[in-house]
Amino acid sequence: MKLLSFGWLSLMVSTAAWAQLGEEPAIKEHVDQSAIDAGDVHLDDLIEAGRLLFEARFKRLDGQGRPASTGAGVPRAPDEPAFIRTSGPDSNSCTGCHAQPRPGGAGDFVANVFVLAQTLDPVISSVDAMFSDERNTLGMMGAGPIEMLARELSQELIAIREQATAEAAQTGRPVTRSLTAKGIGFGSITVLPDGKVDPSQIEGVDWDLIVKPFHQKGAVVSLREFTNNAMNHHHGMQSVERFGEGVDADGDSVVDELTVGDITAVTVFQAALNTPGQVITRSFEGAIADGERLFGTIGCAKCHVPTLTLNDRRFTEPNPFHPTGNLHVEDVPQVLSFDLTVDGPKPRLEPSGSGGALVRAFTDLKRHDLNDDEFNHFDNEQIPQGMINGSAPAAEFTIAPFPRPTAQFLTRKLWNVGNTAPYGHRGDLTTLTEAINFHGGEARTSRDAFFTLPQADQDKVIGLVKSLQIAPDGSDLVLFANADGTLETSGTPTPGGTRLCGAIGAVPLMSMGSFLGFLRSSGRRALSRRGER
Repeated sequence: MKLLSFGWLSLMVSTAAWAQLGEEPAIKEHVDQSAIDAGDVHLDDLIEAGRLLFEARFKRLDGQGRPASTGAGVPRAPDEPAFIRTSGPDSNSCTGCHAQPRPGGAGDFVANVFVLAQTLDPVISSVDAMFSDERNTLGMMGAGPIEMLARELSQELIAIREQATAEAAQTGRPVTRSLTAKGIGFGSITVLPDGKVDPSQIEGVDWDLIVKPFHQKGAVVSLREFTNNAMNHHHGMQSVERFGEGVDADGDSVVDELTVGDITAVTVFQAALNTPGQVITRSFEGAIADGERLFGTIGCAKCHVPTLTLNDRRFTEPNPFHPTGNLHVEDVPQVLSFDLTVDGPKPRLEPSGSGGALVRAFTDLKRHDLNDDEFNHFDNEQIPQGMINGSAPAAEFTIAPFPRPTAQFLTRKLWNVGNTAPYGHRGDLTTLTEAINFHGGEARTSRDAFFTLPQADQDKVIGLVKSLQIAPDGSDLVLFANADGTLETSGTPTPGGTRLCGAIGAVPLMSMGSFLGFLRSSGRRALSRRGER
């Protein structure tokens, strides 16, 4: 296996050009983590390396397939199908599912994944809910800011627990504290003098208080963990950091299928993907401003929080909350770091004061139950995904941990819904009005308030939400469109410099002609600086 650290990207091509006669692997060269650690790989090269791996169509020569391993990495007899839609492997490329409206984006219903079917041996062919949890593929644009937001929320929640623990030990009495981070309430926590935690009033987050922003159940800590999991589950590509160097854990006669550096590259590529923005149709600007006001008035913004602020605008890798099987902070001499408001392809995060940034994702990254006796569309899953205590030992709590509730899901990020339909965790809803209609349970009051609005006001709310979009690569966060859907290219700001919190206008998917015309007029910015070390 060759390891090259820089000046090698010309050898890895995403076209069908041949490097040699006959069969050849999709991965021509692997990324060396030691070169990344030494600062010898420029950030733009690392992002490009990650893109090529994300878009690669893996082959048996790369190690694609896992005949002797389940999707959870457990050994099995090598007698199962090479490809199967349910238990996997089910794809030979990340872009097989993450493709709408471009690589890194979301997926249609046909790209649904059957979560937990990958753990079964023998595999199953049924898509019945008794065997797996069927989920739609979500877009990865803006994933870097979301991971950092989850880290800061986790740090604030854990700090509250540690302060309560210290006070309980000092006073000899139980101490109860509200769990509020960035204005979001996660219930409360009680710590006993012996350090044990009563978690009975914790809401919407695992008992370890680590906010896990990936998987719709809130089960995965980071992009890196997500990548390590998915590479094995979906493609049968096993990483060195998860399975060991020189180890053929899946029995396909290929070792070191993905290096530590490869996983870093794919992680950084996803972290640096464009931040979703807004498209404003000039003629609808006032109506959608009204929609923004109504969105808050009827209570949608209580969970779909329009804007949260990052204290630190830098993305750092690796994540300090990584579970076993993923690169840890102590494994590297210094963390990789880059500025989410400056580095990577545009559009990027908006900076705020004191080194922070604004994340306009319309989420609270908290689990909620949207089901009641009348509306229970989102209570279709039967298989729990993990335990409620997260990574914390059961002995730390006063009550026994139980599985994560099957009816709860993370608040959906709305900042890209305008061009990443369908909707719902299963992707079985074709319109936003359908999705709102099935908001029962904790969201029932807001749902009912929406449907009591006059139709014109309902249209304004839908106009706001449906126009939150993944903008063209290289564009500004705020774009303006003419009535025919063609984009203006002047980048003229809204009057007075006001940025509406949502995408504005009733523009559907941008036409290919408009998109290509925009790219020709705007061009793309090439990165030249290295990630901060």
